[in-house]
Amino acid sequence: MERAEALRRELDSAREQTDLLFGLISPKAIYQRPVSERHRLIFYLGHFDAFDWNLLARRGMGEGGFHPEFDSLFERGIDPPPGQAPVDTASDWPGRQEVEQYNMRTREWIDSHLGQMDPHLAQMAIEHRLMHAETFAYLLHNLPYKQKRGGNLPEASRRDAPVNPLVRVSGGAVTLGAPRERFGWDNEYLAHDVATPDFAITKYKISNGEYLRFVQEGGSTPHFWVREGEDWFYRGMFGKTPLPPSHAVWVTWNQAEAYAEWRGMSLPTEAQFQLAASRTKPHAERDNFGFHRWDPIAVDASNGGPHASQMTGNGWEWTRDVFAPFEGFQPHPFYSGYSADFFDGNHYVLKGASPRTAARLTRAAFRNWFRPEYPHMYAGFRLVEN
Repeated sequence: MERAEALRRELDSAREQTDLLFGLISPKAIYQRPVSERHRLIFYLGHFDAFDWNLLARRGMGEGGFHPEFDSLFERGIDPPPGQAPVDTASDWPGRQEVEQYNMRTREWIDSHLGQMDPHLAQMAIEHRLMHAETFAYLLHNLPYKQKRGGNLPEASRRDAPVNPLVRVSGGAVTLGAPRERFGWDNEYLAHDVATPDFAITKYKISNGEYLRFVQEGGSTPHFWVREGEDWFYRGMFGKTPLPPSHAVWVTWNQAEAYAEWRGMSLPTEAQFQLAASRTKPHAERDNFGFHRWDPIAVDASNGGPHASQMTGNGWEWTRDVFAPFEGFQPHPFYSGYSADFFDGNHYVLKGASPRTAARLTRAAFRNWFRPEYPHMYAGFRLVEN
């Protein structure tokens, strides 16, 4: 009973996060497609609860569907290759009221049966919802400001980018992944040690000011920047501000890799990142994760002491590792495509967290991944020297 109540509280909290997002947009924006490679926003209104229903009721407890069409329509998102955006129209989607009624009915059933459900599946549903709270946030980031309401302007700072020294990390065995007795997603298993030699890593994430010098020498412009005349601006969730040089830059993997080559250095491996991250303890508000903000803050806002700072928060961090299974990988029987569909050699591992990442997703074993050219993710990077 105590476990069921804990799950209920976590599920209610996750629902609050996703429900809040739909209150930030104007009513007509629900049928917009702010990112061409993703579904219209109406899909996500149904997706959160359809996923819960399909996982917990249909697969987990053998319950027959009361709306099979919606169970299928809203079951899964898309990640098409560049140039293969969907071609549906707004009129192809059901009305908002009908989707909300579907959501209400799924929640009523799930809430009345939560104590009988597999706790592992319930945690999957909670984490899936929290992951998509972040996905939905970066989709909203691309909506015109006039279609959004509420929220704060990004923090404005003209402070220069801080000096970004290298800090030494003593080598050793670092554990990647999680043991099966612990809750995790299929790509987190199996836990194993990786021998990692000594290396040096930049104390801070690469800042806007550092990356601007690269742009001035011909490097590509981040998706979150806009130029007006001779001035650069950061395009935040609810407004733009003069580009803050000290704040973390968010870029694609391709841009991060090009910058690393320009500097004569490299992106860290997953093991290097994890070893460096193990030296500090994250703090949600200070390090900028857990829904405290919408936009990045200064890369030196957290004092990591002698260690690398902000390893968790203020933007996911690209690694140079292609997303691939660990030895012993087994897809989850109720969500077989969660990871396996992306072991295609064209997605890269990210570690850490962004401002819109839930605290429970910041465990060391958690792995994120995206295409190298995808520009919408809240992702920065730092450099290593072996």
